[in-house]
Amino acid sequence: MQTPFRSLHSPRCITGCSLAGVFMGSLALLAPAQQPPPMSAEVQREAMHKLAFLAGRWSGQATIPRGAGEPLHLTQSEDVEYKLDGLVLLIEGKSCSADGKEQFSALATIAYDDGARTYHIRAYNAGRYVDAELDVHSDGFAWSFPAGPARIVNTMHLNDKGEWQEVTNVTVGNTPARPSVEMLLQRLR
Repeated sequence: MQTPFRSLHSPRCITGCSLAGVFMGSLALLAPAQQPPPMSAEVQREAMHKLAFLAGRWSGQATIPRGAGEPLHLTQSEDVEYKLDGLVLLIEGKSCSADGKEQFSALATIAYDDGARTYHIRAYNAGRYVDAELDVHSDGFAWSFPAGPARIVNTMHLNDKGEWQEVTNVTVGNTPARPSVEMLLQRLR
């Protein structure tokens, strides 16, 4: 009785099995090369060092335009410190009115993803949070996120005096961006 299958001992089958084995072995060698590189704490720490200019305590004025009315003036403080041996930057911001009452508080973390080669910020306020990519420059940063029909863009840089200057702009649809918060802070320590 003949079967439609060749014997495993025939030369054609051995050659076919050998080629299949070589092919499978090649795939096994390629698989690790296609995976993202392992996380490197040293690479992350080095990238986070680019934000060292932020570390410290900052305080100054925050101004919030209010349409046709008088703008709201607050005292803003930002406490910035490294955590986890330099892998994460923790930023805590608070605004107080002239009578000392807290008007706004937020907490943010910044970290570097060495696999994707991007900085990420996660900011918390009033029971909500937002995750966004952070674009880091030699003297500042920028990040943005959608908020319903609006787009919020935060841009921070150190000015010529070494002050923290930050503007938050809001854009709705195709309308021009308008500032919603402006801050000018001096380093206290």
